[in-house]
Amino acid sequence: MTDRWTVLLWGDEAFWENASPEVRDRIMAEHQAYSDACDERGYKILGGEELGFSKNAVTVRASEGRLEVTDGPFVELAEHLGGYYVIETDDVQGLARLTGELLLTDGGGAELRPVIVHES
Repeated sequence: MTDRWTVLLWGDEAFWENASPEVRDRIMAEHQAYSDACDERGYKILGGEELGFSKNAVTVRASEGRLEVTDGPFVELAEHLGGYYVIETDDVQGLARLTGELLLTDGGGAELRPVIVHES
């Protein structure tokens, strides 16, 4: 059975914000190489996006029946979620290795989490 996994990409936003155009181009080429390698290995990418900086986030909290909407991230972290992929595979360990080899060349981390698919 093929499962769906979300690949969450974590990193230092200051690195990306201060990266030269050459570094940004190299990293985007790494994402293209990752996409190509996924296709070659039978990992089907269903979607994914780069996320904007956390300083532009809007956070919603619920507490004791009240909603609170604030600007900025939910918590202050050294690393922030920078993007994600949704991928179908029956080989999550291989996908994890590929993710580390091709997308974490400048540090950061990735978390692969299973997607729960609800049949309607």
